[in-house]
Amino acid sequence: MKRLFFPLLLIIILSCQSNSINKKNQVKEEVSHKKTFPKLEKERYNVAFLIMDGTFNTELTAPFDIFQHTIFRKNIKAMNVFTVANTDQAITTFEGMRIMPDYNYLKDSLPKIDIFVVPSAEHHLNSDLEDIAMIDFVKQVDKEATYVTSHCDGAFVLAKAELLKGKVSTTFPSDINTMRKMFPELDIRKDVLFVHDGKYITSAGGAKSFEAALYLCEFLYGKEVAKSLAGGLVIDWNVDTVPHLVVK
Repeated sequence: MKRLFFPLLLIIILSCQSNSINKKNQVKEEVSHKKTFPKLEKERYNVAFLIMDGTFNTELTAPFDIFQHTIFRKNIKAMNVFTVANTDQAITTFEGMRIMPDYNYLKDSLPKIDIFVVPSAEHHLNSDLEDIAMIDFVKQVDKEATYVTSHCDGAFVLAKAELLKGKVSTTFPSDINTMRKMFPELDIRKDVLFVHDGKYITSAGGAKSFEAALYLCEFLYGKEVAKSLAGGLVIDWNVDTVPHLVVK
């Protein structure tokens, strides 16, 4: 009997230890996968960037750089910048960069968005415009946002969400005719790099996304701050030399 008792006791002890280790590992795994959100400083503009698979790097990173650098300027209402997507998983940009979204707009509780940025993405002229949840999200954000900006074909998303009705806008130069055909009721301008009409700023995109973002900073903070932000990124900035339209 003793010969059977001790091996059985050893098995029970090892089994308990194994279960304990498994539970600890499970807890560690749950903690490691717990989603954390960016810390948003109070008394700042909350700036959300809408991202998805196929987002183009420049139209995302250019305004992101400009706006994020406002935190290094004194005596202004700086910007909290963050990304939103329809997933918790990493999105892959058109150029192959993988980015983890800060918020999933399908299920997370989002902070109030003051400035909404819609960069261009690969399918903004076709399948993305059929994403009803995304278009509805854009409409919802627009209700409270102070400014809504688009870069390159991001303007197609704003148009599909019916935000540009009665407004003047622009988009990527070679896609202007396509946008005019798709949205014939809209006033879409050529020969300008960005248009500011009311709360909406639409830009041609590409490297000119920097300039549209600098314009908004100059509008909010003044010429000297905008020049300082531009200088920090080695950009020659003079809004008077940039073809643009401000609708009064």
